[in-house]
Amino acid sequence: MTTRRCEQMTSFIVMDVLEKACEMACQGIDVIHLEVGEPDFDAPACVTEAVTGALKAGFTHYTHSLGIRELREAISAYYLDTYQVAVDPDRIVVTSGSSPAIFMACAVLLEAGDEAILPDPYYACYPNFINFVQGRCVTVPVYEDDGFQYRPEAIAEKLTARTKVIFVNSPANPTGTLLSSERMQTIANMGPYVLSDEIYHGLVYEGRAHSILEFTDKAFVVNGFSKLFAMTGLRLGYMIAPPQFMRSIQKMHQNFFISANAAVQKAGIAALTQSQADVARMTAIYDERRRYMIQRLRQLGFRIAVEPTGAFYVFVNARHLSNDSYALAFDILENAHVGVTPGIDFGPNGEGYLRFSYANSIENIKEGLDRLERYLRLRVKSI
Repeated sequence: MTTRRCEQMTSFIVMDVLEKACEMACQGIDVIHLEVGEPDFDAPACVTEAVTGALKAGFTHYTHSLGIRELREAISAYYLDTYQVAVDPDRIVVTSGSSPAIFMACAVLLEAGDEAILPDPYYACYPNFINFVQGRCVTVPVYEDDGFQYRPEAIAEKLTARTKVIFVNSPANPTGTLLSSERMQTIANMGPYVLSDEIYHGLVYEGRAHSILEFTDKAFVVNGFSKLFAMTGLRLGYMIAPPQFMRSIQKMHQNFFISANAAVQKAGIAALTQSQADVARMTAIYDERRRYMIQRLRQLGFRIAVEPTGAFYVFVNARHLSNDSYALAFDILENAHVGVTPGIDFGPNGEGYLRFSYANSIENIKEGLDRLERYLRLRVKSI
């Protein structure tokens, strides 16, 4: 019999949608994927060349558990150039994607029963990281009319002696909205550590994303290469942590993960130092898709109170159709052959919403929304 902590782990519903779509594809059904938050672009040429070059050079062995020094120095230089914050490379651990970094941050911060504050809606996997290390999730609802931003006064009401960390995700998954610098500054001064998930930084089309390190050193930053550099399958991420936690984090990484992929670490250096033109091109294309999707979804009757300006998601109010987003998403999949993510995947306050991803070609987005339009017309007629 499996352990209780594994039994209680929730599924990642977007993957349930994707897997059902894959089953349909095996039956010859063409599905348009607007559910998955994965870039449809290939990794930049400099990245693939760095990987293949490293493999050919025999760079296939274990590295330092914190990551190769050259990559950690490149990450440090990136944060100095982008956010004007100095980060000692010895405060950086390179990981196989950002998920191990989130897990280790939770493990080093939370004793059994300690509390972590999350916005609701939140990235679907956060609670499972917290619960797995026997922490306790404390949610703070955020609302569409406020751009799904934390309200610091609402956080303050939830603080207790056991609050150890406040999660921040800006640009956010699932909402695509940004947290203002004023609210971020206030949160940074509230007392607990802040875990800032910065994986969508760089994918900002209006305004500017701020790193929590601009406001405090009492923070853990999680970032990676999957989204901005279209390197999801290469599994490369990192965490920046306060110095006093680094030895414990290093021991965890040594025991549980050993080191990140050696050749892919070389690719990370190339991404940070050589891919600026590729990133600019991809970002411009995402922005074109974003504008089209927002306009079209509004025409289809979905409410978008505050336009998303980051990541590659549009989180729409679909309560005029149903208050059961799970059933609605699977009905759309089965009858319109379009994959979308139900809002309930992201917490109770996400119920009644749907998340659309524009990490797909403009042609597929147009076709997917055309199918959705036909589905909605038939739905109205059947009522």
